[in-house]
Amino acid sequence: MNVLFLPRDGVALYHELSSSETSREALRFYRPVETPSGVAITVASLGSALSLVADLRWYVKRYMRGVLFEISPALYCSYGFAREVYFNRAVTLGDTWEFRLVYRMKNGQVVREEQVVPGRERPLGGTPESPEIEVWCTEDEYHCGISVPTGGDDGDGVGESGGISDGGDEGS
Repeated sequence: MNVLFLPRDGVALYHELSSSETSREALRFYRPVETPSGVAITVASLGSALSLVADLRWYVKRYMRGVLFEISPALYCSYGFAREVYFNRAVTLGDTWEFRLVYRMKNGQVVREEQVVPGRERPLGGTPESPEIEVWCTEDEYHCGISVPTGGDDGDGVGESGGISDGGDEGS
């Protein structure tokens, strides 16, 4: 499984993670890779992916637009969806999901976010330099925007902030 860290506009995320002793310590057992879609890190399971995001929550809040979890090749899910699957067991993964977004990526940044109408198929396009990825999300995220994990206290040390979907400055 891969975790995909999406940088905020203008952030050299790979450099930020590499230049900090604290993030290097959290990532000492991983090999971050800079991709056209962001910074990807391979982990063993969804549980270890969520744990890594918790370890990096300060960096996620400060430098990232969001975090996605690869649930199958070229298919990702949001942080909120991953929590529903792993912690709450409220969602069972299947072949399809009603609430989907498509992200167009370029130079490690999200350049377009599009909702997929429930019940309709939307073929992915893009190129290797500017890929499109499908993101499964919760109903709230579909309607209000993908949230980034923050330092809230909901039992696991990671909470969610309100609907940040444009990658804009939220007053950090």
